[in-house]
Amino acid sequence: MEYVQYSVVERVGYITLNRPEKRNALNFEVVRQLKHAFDFAENDESCKVVVLQATGEVFCAGVDLAYMQTLAQNTFDENLYDSSHLMQLFRQIYTLKKVVIAKVHGHAIAGGCGLASICDLVFSVPEANFGYTEVKIGFVPAIVSVFLLRKIGEACTKELLLTGDLVSAAKAREIGLINNIVPAADLNQAVFDFAQKLCRENSAQSMEMVKEMLYRLPDMKLNRGLHYAAEMNALARGTADCQRGMAAFLQKEKFWW
Repeated sequence: MEYVQYSVVERVGYITLNRPEKRNALNFEVVRQLKHAFDFAENDESCKVVVLQATGEVFCAGVDLAYMQTLAQNTFDENLYDSSHLMQLFRQIYTLKKVVIAKVHGHAIAGGCGLASICDLVFSVPEANFGYTEVKIGFVPAIVSVFLLRKIGEACTKELLLTGDLVSAAKAREIGLINNIVPAADLNQAVFDFAQKLCRENSAQSMEMVKEMLYRLPDMKLNRGLHYAAEMNALARGTADCQRGMAAFLQKEKFWW
């Protein structure tokens, strides 16, 4: 694909935004190619963990402003179709069966920040800035707000979305927007090593079930959530992975998945 590349190294699938001359800005075609790449990675048996990364100096600058200008001429239904296209990508990443790690080597702004923050885990260099600047150009960060409320709560979400200000990687980690800060020289190896740790030490089936529980539970009331958790607990006990893992644990055997 022209704007998105896909490769696998030792069970780690790399999805790479490759539009550096436009600071990896998003438009309809870039989003389409990302959706295709994540669908491919989810069904690729050689891939166990997915890493989202980018080329150039910026991770992603958000929506291509030239593309945004063309949308101003659209009807409401045309804009809803386009907006739903991005919503589908965000939901796809959030609910993907495999763990998705964002490797942020440069600034992640507006839709680019949304793209990083909906990943399961985020590694960043210290120099990267994060923020949702939509209100500064008369736009709204609507889709990402759904995920941010779940991830960092109402107070931090309000501060980020209403001010539109950028925050440092350190501040982003403090509020729970990202997970790890790694020097630029070490970022590639740190993300690879972490992904390899998940590949070796964790059951793919278990990680998939955990992800499913975590995106379903917030929509459930307490009693329903508890019953659902009990059902998932019982279901996990009957899986081949659990039986293998428990047998190895009881026999004090060390093995890699």
